[in-house]
Amino acid sequence: MAVGVLLVTVVNLIIGGYLLTIIGHANATGNWDTDDDPVSTLEVTAVLGRTAELPCDIEPSTREDRVYMVLWFRDSSVKPIYRYDVRGRGFSTALYWSDGNAFGPRARFVTFSKPAKLLLEAVQLDDEGIYRCRVDFRNSPTRNFQVNLTVIVPPHQLLIYDGSGVKVDHIVGPFQVGLEFGLSCEVRGGKPAPNITWYVNGVEGGGQLEETGLNIIVSKLTVPKLRREHLNTTYKCRASNTELIPPLETTVLLDVYLKPLSVKIVSKPDVLEAESEYSLTCEVVGSHPRAQIAWFDGTVGFRKGKFREIGNATVVLNTVTFTPSPEDDGKTLKCRGENPVLPGAFLEDTFQLNVVFAPRVFLQLGSTLNAENIKEGDDVYFECQVRANPELSKITWQHNGLMLLQNFSAGVIMSTKSLVLQSIGRDNAGNYTCVATNERGETTSPSVLLRIQFAPVCKAKEVTIIGASLEESVKVRCQVIADPAEIDFTWEFNNSGENLDVAPVTFDGDNGTTSELMYTPISERDYGALTCWGKNAIGKQESPCVYQVIPAVKPGPLNNCTVKASLNRSSEILEVDCVPGYDGGLRQEFRLEAYEVLSDHLRVNISSVTPDVPIFRINVADLLPATQFYLVMYAVNAKGRSEICLLDDITLRDSEKHADSGINVIALILLLTGCLMALGIATLSVILMMYRRRGATSPVHIEPYMKQPIITPPDSKNNSMFDITNGDTYFVEYTLKQVTDYALNIQPDIIQSPQEQGKLNREPQLFLPVRPDKLFSPCDIHKQSLQTNGYTLNPFSTKSWEPISFKADRNLMKEIIIANSIPGPESCV
Repeated sequence: MAVGVLLVTVVNLIIGGYLLTIIGHANATGNWDTDDDPVSTLEVTAVLGRTAELPCDIEPSTREDRVYMVLWFRDSSVKPIYRYDVRGRGFSTALYWSDGNAFGPRARFVTFSKPAKLLLEAVQLDDEGIYRCRVDFRNSPTRNFQVNLTVIVPPHQLLIYDGSGVKVDHIVGPFQVGLEFGLSCEVRGGKPAPNITWYVNGVEGGGQLEETGLNIIVSKLTVPKLRREHLNTTYKCRASNTELIPPLETTVLLDVYLKPLSVKIVSKPDVLEAESEYSLTCEVVGSHPRAQIAWFDGTVGFRKGKFREIGNATVVLNTVTFTPSPEDDGKTLKCRGENPVLPGAFLEDTFQLNVVFAPRVFLQLGSTLNAENIKEGDDVYFECQVRANPELSKITWQHNGLMLLQNFSAGVIMSTKSLVLQSIGRDNAGNYTCVATNERGETTSPSVLLRIQFAPVCKAKEVTIIGASLEESVKVRCQVIADPAEIDFTWEFNNSGENLDVAPVTFDGDNGTTSELMYTPISERDYGALTCWGKNAIGKQESPCVYQVIPAVKPGPLNNCTVKASLNRSSEILEVDCVPGYDGGLRQEFRLEAYEVLSDHLRVNISSVTPDVPIFRINVADLLPATQFYLVMYAVNAKGRSEICLLDDITLRDSEKHADSGINVIALILLLTGCLMALGIATLSVILMMYRRRGATSPVHIEPYMKQPIITPPDSKNNSMFDITNGDTYFVEYTLKQVTDYALNIQPDIIQSPQEQGKLNREPQLFLPVRPDKLFSPCDIHKQSLQTNGYTLNPFSTKSWEPISFKADRNLMKEIIIANSIPGPESCV
């Protein structure tokens, strides 16, 4: 142990002596080089906190030589701060030592690089200075290298501010086009002072160093006037004072608000059809941020439709789908593309709607007229308001659904869109419409009711005949039309001798336009004419309503009966049409009875299919299996049954037999000649009687129909018919029996003309019209061929009478009635 310690001590003394010899030599000469040549200095830089590399060439000049030791010194110090010893060992086992006051463990000498390097980690500012490397070889002279280490302190912070001094991180702005734009780059720290460089979209741009403070450098970049192209421009500020590490830099993006470049409605149809669906697309280009699109109807937002929007940051498409209505015609549809953050930064495109449609029509009474105060004699006018596209081709007017034509003489005057009615009457009242027509169609306006106030007039223009027996109360209903309908009624009675007012207490009551009077004839003088007058706010009616009260009698017989066959969907029908006779002053009904000829068995008993006209329909199936019938038709009222009308020998035949049937023309001519002669004799007798009795005042029955001959149904069994048979055709002559009980039907004469001074005007309507054929013929039968339908009806004689014109002479009527009361000769039918 002692020997080992002694050896170490000797070695240290030898090394120490060696070093002292070297140092002393250096101090004596003042030169580190063994050849006493000046040593060049190598400049080395290192970044604070990083690793510094101090080079030192240790390659021997000859291959046989080798390194013994490497020593590092700082500045002019003679004491090494780092030692690397490879004497007697390899590089991998070399001995090294580092001064703890200088490098300590931060230093490390590496020999695998060329040249070899002293690596100094975590460089500090105090490490900056001049270092010397001394290399000793085994054979070659000692070599020295001098290194000037400079420690660089990089900038530690870089900040960018906008023109208002606000720090910017990533996006600067937004700014508006046309304004000045500026950025400031502030760099803090750094030794030596860093260089500041601006890059615009990657291209180096200018900047101005404006302000330098303690460890702070500021560089400003200014853009005098922003343009649309500056949107999304990148601005980079870079600060660097060494290439050993990446520079310090910050990049910002410029945001610029942009107005839309264009707004366009892509398609503008020339014509839009009403109630059809259309789509309009509006395109907005160039807005930043993305444009907002709105549709307007003039100045009001358009909300009539469905909206759909697509697009990107610069192009936006908005489509509205809607159905135009006639009200949209002529409107201006506007599309507005607007930058949502720039007030007033918008563009617009407009489209005027041309909507075609059928006319829209509205009718109104003239604005200067009071619809509730129009009366007969006034002038009125209508205004037709029309909206149409295309233009109207014509306007027509309708009154109660019937077309009106211009008639100046009648006071109907039409202009383009107005209708004038001059001096109107109550017939002008009703619903008015105007009809407008164009190429798209025809439209009728809602109707406008024209109310015309007028004094009362009778609802029925004819004289009403009312039949009543003595002491029988009948209800007489007076109905008028008037406007207003609040009417006061006055009743009067007129017979042949006097006019009397009817006491109001006998009224059953007034009900608007109707007044009902319960009237009871007590004596013969109570038969005559009742007149009814109405009065409202407009005035009193000019002519009264007349009700002729006569004695009620049985109804008159049916006339002009015709039989025809028809075929409906399910069965064959015999149809009998007759003309009704006088109703006897009461409501009458009509009946038909069908009898078998051979057995007189009743097969059908039916009523008329209509209450007012005697029309009978017999189903042929109800008559079968019998084939020969006769028909009896009559009327019935409360007083009894009328005389019958007989159709005899109706035969149901098949078509084969019927085809062979014929008519004996000679027999028919003879029969008709006899009938005409009998008729002429009867007519002559009547005329003579009328002449003899003209002016007489003897009472007669006023119901002519009751004085006609009564037809007795023929009895084929007792040979009461005269038959002429030729083939299958029959001609029948009836024997007419006369009425002999005229005395039972005598009634007072109420057909006399009223007195000249009477209140009732002489009106032809008051006289009973009587046809001669009704006076003399109970049943006129028209021939009609039934061969096509398989039936045969015996042809009876027919009469063609012209009605008598009585004019206003009641005496003539009275004489005809008296003549009718006299039993006449036999007549044929």
